[in-house]
Amino acid sequence: MTITLESIKAEHSKVGDMIAEFEKQAATTVFHVPAATITLAPGERYAGIVLGHGNVADYHLILLPGDAEDLAWNDAIQWASAQGGELPNRREQSLLFANLKSEFESAYYWSGEAHENESGWAWAQGFYYGTQGSDRQRNELRARAVRRLILQ
Repeated sequence: MTITLESIKAEHSKVGDMIAEFEKQAATTVFHVPAATITLAPGERYAGIVLGHGNVADYHLILLPGDAEDLAWNDAIQWASAQGGELPNRREQSLLFANLKSEFESAYYWSGEAHENESGWAWAQGFYYGTQGSDRQRNELRARAVRRLILQ
């Protein structure tokens, strides 16, 4: 095998690329969570931090007291608004299942998300096994409301 300047440069370039890739893997990420004092109203429960995506900020999730049963999806949205909150989205429902499952009946609860592909359907979270699925919006499920505190 004859060693040429071109073969050395090619190998050197490969090694340089490998070093750059290794340095990307070894880089640490710093995630800063600002200290916060959160005042909870009577009956409210702190659920945790929800990490934002893209240009959406991270926020604290608070479960409001009370629940409703036997509501169609649109009625559940109106009920949550009357409580001073909103229905949780699917990510929030997963957090609620993980951190506050004992605050829920072993039943399905509406999320605030309509199904993206099926008109007349919306997402719900089961609080027995933690499954999520979609259901017809006219069907009657339970509901809980949440509020969000944006991290500053």
